[in-house]
Parts: sequence; C-alpha cells; structure tokens
Amino acid sequence: MNPDMIPSLVGMLICIVMSAYFSATETAFSSVNKTRLKAMAEKGDKRAGLTYELAENYDKLLSTILIGNNVVNISLSSIGTLLFVDLLQGADYAATVSTAVITVVVLIFGEITPKSVAKDFPEKFAMFSAPLINVLIILLTPLNFLFSLWKKMIGKIFKGEEDAGMSQEELLLLVDEVQQDGSIDESEGELLRNAIEFGDLEAQDILTHRVDLEAVPIDATKEQVAQLFTESRFSRLLVFEDSIDKIVGVIHQKDFYTGTGIVEAPLKEIMTEPLYIHQTEKVDDLLQLLRTNKSHMAIVIDEYGGTLGIVTMEDILEELVGEIWDEHDEVEEPVQQLDDNTYEVDGSVTLDDFCDMFDIHSDSDSVSLGGWVMDEMERIPDEGDSFEYENLTITVSKTDDHRVETVTVTVHDKEDEEN
Repeated sequence: MNPDMIPSLVGMLICIVMSAYFSATETAFSSVNKTRLKAMAEKGDKRAGLTYELAENYDKLLSTILIGNNVVNISLSSIGTLLFVDLLQGADYAATVSTAVITVVVLIFGEITPKSVAKDFPEKFAMFSAPLINVLIILLTPLNFLFSLWKKMIGKIFKGEEDAGMSQEELLLLVDEVQQDGSIDESEGELLRNAIEFGDLEAQDILTHRVDLEAVPIDATKEQVAQLFTESRFSRLLVFEDSIDKIVGVIHQKDFYTGTGIVEAPLKEIMTEPLYIHQTEKVDDLLQLLRTNKSHMAIVIDEYGGTLGIVTMEDILEELVGEIWDEHDEVEEPVQQLDDNTYEVDGSVTLDDFCDMFDIHSDSDSVSLGGWVMDEMERIPDEGDSFEYENLTITVSKTDDHRVETVTVTVHDKEDEEN
C-alpha cells in the first residue's frame, strides 16, 4: 500500500464513524421516550437531564445533525474520489467506481446499521451522544440561527394545519401499538382505550332502563319499603308520585334504618331530592355534576320529560374499569355458548358489543340487542320468532313485558352462506 494513501484512508474512516454517529443520533432522539428521560433526570441523572433538554429543543438538534451529516458525507465522497483516481491511475471510470463504493459503504455503515441499533436502544444511545452533540450545537449556533429564520419564513409561506393535536383514532392506534410492543398489558390497554373513548359517551349509552328500576310510591308503607330493600338488595330506592315518570326523591338505606330498626320519620323527610339530567348529557360532564352535587345517582329524562332510566356513579366507573361486582351481585354472563355454533345472548347487551362478538355490521340506531331485534322484525316479537341476518339465525328465546330478554344466535359459515 502506498504510504501516501494512509491519511486518506484514516480520513475516510473518521468520516464513516461520524456519519454513523449523526445517523444514529437522529434516530435515537426521534424515538426517545421523553417521559422516561424526565423521570431519570428527576432522580439526579445529569446525562438524562441534558438528553431531555436536547430532545425538547429538537429543531436545533436536527439542524446540527443534518449539517454535521452532510459535511462528513461530502468530505467522505471527496476523499474517496481522490483516492480512487489515484488507485486507478486517473482512469475515466475512477469517479464512477468511487461513487458506487462510497454509496454502499455509507448506506451500510453510515445509515442502515447505526439507525437499526439506535432504534432498538434509543434512550441509551441518545444519552451516549448527548455531550458531543451539545458541543456541536454550541459551535454551530450561528448556522442554526440562520436556519431557524429560514424555517420561520418557509412556515409563513406554507402554513400547516392549526390543529396539530392527535385525534382520538390516532390515540387508539397508539395504544394498540404500545400494547403490541409489550410496554403495557391487555388490561392496561383496555383501561386506556376506555379513558380515550370516555368523552364520547352519553347518559343514554350507559343508563339502567326504566323497566329495570326499583321504586316505591310516595305513600308506600315502611314495611313495603323495607321489603323492597331486602328483595332488591339495592342501597338506594326511587320514590315516585303517581307514576315512574314523576320521580320525587331517593331513599338511601342508611337513612331508612337506624341502629334499633326503621326510622320513625315519614318518607318525605328522609328522602333526598333527585338530580335530573337529559339523555344526551356527556358522561364526563355527568361525573363532574355528580361530584359537585355529592350525589350517587341521576335520573335520566327523555325529550318528553318522562323517566328514561338512571345513571349511577358505579355505571360511570364501570365504563372505565369494567364490571364492578359486590358480594350481593349475581354474576351472569351476557353470552353463553350452547354448542359449537349456538349462543344464548342477553337482550340488554349493547348492539356494538353484539356486532363485535359475531363480526357483523349494522347501521341501526338501536342501543341494545333487544331493541335492534324489534327494529329488524318491525314489531314486538313473541318467543320463538326468528330472522336471518348476514350469517346469523337469530331466535327470540325469552320475552318479558313486551321486551326481548334473551335471544339464541346460530352462526353459519360465511362461505356456505355465499354459496
């Protein structure tokens, strides 16, 4: 080897190392977990603190990386061209060979490999590269200042969308990705999805319908109230006047009983004033309303002022954390599998959940499965009535007071249905 080539080879090696450094640094800082860095910095890790500060000022960091990467890549190309011209003794194809070799070397060792490593260990590499890149940022301050002015000018010419926040769909996709990566488990992912979708829910989506309410008339005897408390096992009972559409109060079990038995005061004195809400009330607003009024229950009214149902604090919390059971609840599965292709489904199951269970689609406005069945049949069904929907045979197996309590669903193979 010609000794005169050694400086060129050393120079090329340095350029390749620096190209790898800049490429890996860019990937590491774009993938770094800022929350994790901040937590480490708060525990006294100075390197993590510096890395977090650099990540927060990403525009200046990126400008420095791009300047450095372009400088070393151009230098590498220039040195490589001179080296190959010398090696090939000035042949016409020397520049072409140099371009091909340098391109392959830069792609493998200056781009793909370092970026792959940095992607797998973003925090570690970002903290490793932080001191040097911080020095380079200081040295290149004048250039960074000029680039920031250029960016502002370009930003005024090409105005982006004002709303740069993430949409609900993007947040849900992010949760799915984080769960698939293993950073959170299935239950944590479900909790996050529930919290994201929480703001879209309305009172009518989670209420207990009027047909399932337990209530006593205002002139009920203490014995009748005590019996209903015992049978229902509820801690609160509604009090109505004339009909269930006129709720006038709520009796709490702790106010009805004393240490020695039933209180002597009349119902009107121990019941509390009910809280009324419209069926379209947002659940997150309702939660705040219940907390403000120190109430556990709200009466949901329809567009005509009648009682549609009730929403309790427990109903709201269940939308976030799932079903909450106590020692008095009878645990009943809403779906029971009878055989390989047959299922019995509770009519109170939401239509969305039913569609997800059986992989079907419906544009119906009905909230519950029972309501959807009546919409599809266009009448109040009798036990034994059935209809076909996509690859399902749906049979009404039990009714009560003109409502569908349970249905039997038979699933047919979709390919057979198409044939």
